[in-house]
Amino acid sequence: MEKTLTNNKTNKKEETANKFAANKNYKKKLITRLSKIKYEEKIIQVTRVTKVVKGGKKLTFRAIVIVGDAKRKVGVGVGRAEDVNLAMDKAILNAKKNLITVPLTLNYSIPHVVKANYGACKIMIRPSSLGTGVIAGGSVRTVLELAGIKNVVAKQFGASSILNNAKATILALTNLNQQIELGKYQSTRRQVFYDKLIRKYKNVRLYS
Repeated sequence: MEKTLTNNKTNKKEETANKFAANKNYKKKLITRLSKIKYEEKIIQVTRVTKVVKGGKKLTFRAIVIVGDAKRKVGVGVGRAEDVNLAMDKAILNAKKNLITVPLTLNYSIPHVVKANYGACKIMIRPSSLGTGVIAGGSVRTVLELAGIKNVVAKQFGASSILNNAKATILALTNLNQQIELGKYQSTRRQVFYDKLIRKYKNVRLYS
């Protein structure tokens, strides 16, 4: 009896050790997979910022970078440092921390019309049919392209700040309704329904 009890205990210990080892290996595999994800980086703006201090003027650099994988993930980052390369690295890290997922239709467009404000910048993005392309300008265009949106019409209102317009587009994309997302594996019946919705907005004036 004593021998059987000791055997059971050893077996249990071995099982727990094996499970722990398996979990460790699984975590390692996950980490390697996540590190393999490659993002496209586009530097929008690098500016010199001067700050008046007691001893004189302190010069620093500010970099604005947009990061995306052209497959529904995009983010905007800002980095400040005394060196340009350091500022760019900081901006890339900041952008990767603030990544968002964008809902796409089968036409590689957005599901519905969306408006957003950020500071003095106002933006309107509306869906369009296949073959339209990305009709937008400045930082808005780069954000939409890196998000993987291929057919869309966007219009800027208000201020022409590069950073604020980029952040306004990110805000607009986060406001998109996730429930009416049309992925690759969803039915074509819904696609017909949203095509009808798009026709309503086809003749809408941008300067209304």
